[in-house]
Amino acid sequence: MKKFIQNHKLALIGTFLGGIVGYLFWQQIGCSTGTCPLTSKPLNSTLYFAFLGYIFSGFFSAKKTVNSK
Repeated sequence: MKKFIQNHKLALIGTFLGGIVGYLFWQQIGCSTGTCPLTSKPLNSTLYFAFLGYIFSGFFSAKKTVNSK
C-alpha cells in the first residue's frame, strides 16, 4: 500500500483537491432550482471535480520514455 501511494502521489492529491473544489463549488454556487445535473447534489459535483482533478494531475506527472532505435 505504501508503494502504491508513493507511485501515485500526484494523482491522489489531484483527486482529493478536485473533490474539495467540487464540494465547495456546490456549496457556494450550486443550483437554486435543483434541475442542474452537475450542481444539484453535492455528490455529483464532488465526484465530477475529483475526476477532473485526477485527469489534470496527469498533465504534471513526468513520464519516462524509452527511446527505441
